[in-house]
Amino acid sequence: MNKSILPLASACLALSILWPAAVLGQPGSWQAERDAAVAAYWAGDYAAAEQHLLSAIDRTEAFGLRDPRLAATLNDLALTYFRLGRYADAEPLHLQALKIRERVFGPDHPLVAATLNDLAFLYVAQGRTTEAEPLHKRALRLREKAFGPEHPEVAKSLNNIGSLYLELDRYVEAEALYQQALGIVGKTLGEEHPYMVASLNNLAALYDEQGRYPEAEPLYLRALGVAEKILGTEHPQVAASLNNLALHYDAQGRYDEAEPLYLKALEITRKTLGAEHPEVAASLDHLGVLYATQGKFEQSESFHRQALEIRRMKLGQDHPLVAQSLDNYAVLLMQTGRATEARRAQVLAATIRERVLQANQAAPAAPAEKLRRPAVKRVLVSG
Repeated sequence: MNKSILPLASACLALSILWPAAVLGQPGSWQAERDAAVAAYWAGDYAAAEQHLLSAIDRTEAFGLRDPRLAATLNDLALTYFRLGRYADAEPLHLQALKIRERVFGPDHPLVAATLNDLAFLYVAQGRTTEAEPLHKRALRLREKAFGPEHPEVAKSLNNIGSLYLELDRYVEAEALYQQALGIVGKTLGEEHPYMVASLNNLAALYDEQGRYPEAEPLYLRALGVAEKILGTEHPQVAASLNNLALHYDAQGRYDEAEPLYLKALEITRKTLGAEHPEVAASLDHLGVLYATQGKFEQSESFHRQALEIRRMKLGQDHPLVAQSLDNYAVLLMQTGRATEARRAQVLAATIRERVLQANQAAPAAPAEKLRRPAVKRVLVSG
């Protein structure tokens, strides 16, 4: 089942921009573009983030081709393209950033590990798992060498390799890595830390994937409790944890328990991220599927239409998530006797996936049935 990503997990500029102006004496123009890009990215306005980062790259010409600020900005632009589904545009930027960091810092530096990690994300999104695995493992080795075997940075890599193995249905290996990461986070950061929320959600997602629902539920509840305690009750990560728990109930047919959690997650996400943020579209789509399952077709259609509009506006007409929304909407149209409209939506979704495939040279997309029912969030930690 298709898994969304917690804010902590998604490829994020805040973790990858590493050069404060006070440290490197960067010119204000570059710093201003960087700050504007970060603000736009977190607001879900990836097109604006792209423009600010392109301007920031122009400013780095004064620094030279070996300056680490150029590498950081290239990596950030690659992460923005990742969000936009422009994988072919992202890859050369990650590779260029990797080359600069290896040359400036040496091949064993933690910043090299961070870029390897983000490049591996990209390959997984393209279905290039055989290429992603050695990158994640190299990042793990670098972090163990730099920080020792029990460090939060090491837990990041263990977490991400575990999520790769979950993608490949290598459940035993994934569980061992998730448990190891959870232990490191608890020991080094404590039981009440955002990374603990991520680790708990990951392990629960693994159990859900295997149908081990009784083992998953207490982990989701614990993750939600930690998130609310340390971040407050109205935070995007709390919304993500609520959404995870709702998806967990939804998958078991516990719709009356799932619905209020979905609605609360939607309320928090709208309030904290804005009404037109892509994460809002994800919540709307989840509710649309739930209501269609319950036969509440009018409500379902409203939510699906809103999700589709936001995704088209914020991510572009040819984004994979637009195809997912179209597939979900097509199911509703079929249920309500509008077969011609449903087929039209399915054809458009298939056309989008084909365009994405051709543009990014990725592996074939998952079938519509696999996309329709959203599942619990796997947490990938970038940088």
